[in-house]
Amino acid sequence: MAKEKVSPKGRANAEQQHENDSDFIWGINSVFEALAQRPESVSELSVQKGKAGPRIQQLVDLARQHRIKLRFVDPQRFGVPRNCNHQGVVARVAAAPLFAFEELLALFGQAQGAEAPKVLVLDSIQDPHNLGSILRSALAAGFTDIILTRERSAPLGGTVAKISAGAVSHLRICQVTNLSDSLQKMKDAGFWVYGAVVDGNNVGSIYDIEFSGALCLVIGSEGKGIRPLVQKQCDQLVTIPMDKTFDSLNAAVAAAVIMFEIRRQVSARNS
Repeated sequence: MAKEKVSPKGRANAEQQHENDSDFIWGINSVFEALAQRPESVSELSVQKGKAGPRIQQLVDLARQHRIKLRFVDPQRFGVPRNCNHQGVVARVAAAPLFAFEELLALFGQAQGAEAPKVLVLDSIQDPHNLGSILRSALAAGFTDIILTRERSAPLGGTVAKISAGAVSHLRICQVTNLSDSLQKMKDAGFWVYGAVVDGNNVGSIYDIEFSGALCLVIGSEGKGIRPLVQKQCDQLVTIPMDKTFDSLNAAVAAAVIMFEIRRQVSARNS
């Protein structure tokens, strides 16, 4: 939604924040048990560059099998204590259990007689503070189902959990590799997809659009907004009318404004 600029220094700080998050496990045996027994809890696997061997390959294969984000990095980028015996592998554990996309779709299909589902879709939100704030607002606005991109997204670690004020524990969150394909499947399941943008052709004000039925709201990244291929899957682009002298909002603020307008409309129809 917003066209805020992210400076190189800001990106570096965000990356450092990711590395300083505390939700890590390390060592071949510990990481293997997590990947084998509860892969849904692992959001990222980091492997030391140049490290090889059958056990390492087994971990890499498990990560790929479960579509877990995989990084090959220098050990100083692991973000764990310098003296720990990481054996060349570190896994980041999500602060909340993750749902499979197909599992969410099945849950939507089972909902009978309930309020039409509202799904928040976040396309490459990379700042953990923004992500945490958005998730906090989502829960308050009744958006309990969240779809995140697996790549180019802030990890669901301690920072996000703290900023969300614990909201992550009350949300059904899933990560997808191909967001465009996932949105097409949502549309096939009867959802109408709204994309939040600043401006453009065929864009409607959130105060003129009638939000109803099963819907997805897509919020783009802090710097570039919704990616072109993802935007093509949107049935309707929406924007927040603003004073002409100021036409940009932080992604977290924009998401909150739109979600609560949708909440207001739904509540008005049900009253």
